[in-house]
Amino acid sequence: MYPPVDPVIVRFGPIVLRWYGLLMAVAIIVGAQIASRELTRKGQKADDFWDMLLWVLIPAFIGARLYYVFIQSPRTAEGVRYYLSNPLAILQIWDGGIHIFGAFIAGGLALWLYARIRQLPLLKYLDAIALGLPLAQAIGRWGNFINQELYGPPTTLPWGLQIDSDHRIPPYQDLIAYPETVRFHPLFLYESLWNVIGFGLLFWISRRWERQLKDGDLALLYFIWYPTGRFFIEFLRTDSWFFPGTPFNVVHILSLIAVLGSIITLYRRHRSSQPHSV
Repeated sequence: MYPPVDPVIVRFGPIVLRWYGLLMAVAIIVGAQIASRELTRKGQKADDFWDMLLWVLIPAFIGARLYYVFIQSPRTAEGVRYYLSNPLAILQIWDGGIHIFGAFIAGGLALWLYARIRQLPLLKYLDAIALGLPLAQAIGRWGNFINQELYGPPTTLPWGLQIDSDHRIPPYQDLIAYPETVRFHPLFLYESLWNVIGFGLLFWISRRWERQLKDGDLALLYFIWYPTGRFFIEFLRTDSWFFPGTPFNVVHILSLIAVLGSIITLYRRHRSSQPHSV
């Protein structure tokens, strides 16, 4: 498996259009359309959702970048020191990346604040976003494929990913120990497929058990499904900082908190037949 195209689509002087950015834009549009249609189906105004989107996306991207810079990228302390000594590099999203968990935290806070100010039904919005988000994530992960990133350790599986030497991280840059014929686990593909399945499940549940679902249940199911898959995929990550002497990183901890918290909340909400809404 190897990217069929160059990461750069076209250059206009200093302006560069990349596949990663294009796929990210497509992912946002697709996810937003799904969320908008779901809100309309639930009796909400689509215009309110589109007005909200920009106010949530900007903090979400900022949070995603800061999480990547200070938690995801530094496999060692040198990573943190690099950004602290080169603060402008934090703004260079094209030279590095973003992280979905940072987007969850910052975007979630922005959504809560916006919904509170505009007096919008927060749980209905969370459900709609949770329905569109998995498919958006599945699309966006293919930008990682074209960039030759988000790969795991070497594998002999037939779907192994070929990574050029200049895109490899230590110790895989050693072409004597890891020649160019070595293939790597395509973690982007694993997560993309997990998200496609998650979208199908959430969509089916939202229709099959619509009368039994309470506002906020789809969001809770998303935060059970996605972090569960992410928890196991993280064991194959080669670019994360892990707690010394353990196979665990920060995402493992956050995933466990999300899954357990969502399961407990979902159980407690359905012990009673009383409706719950915000």
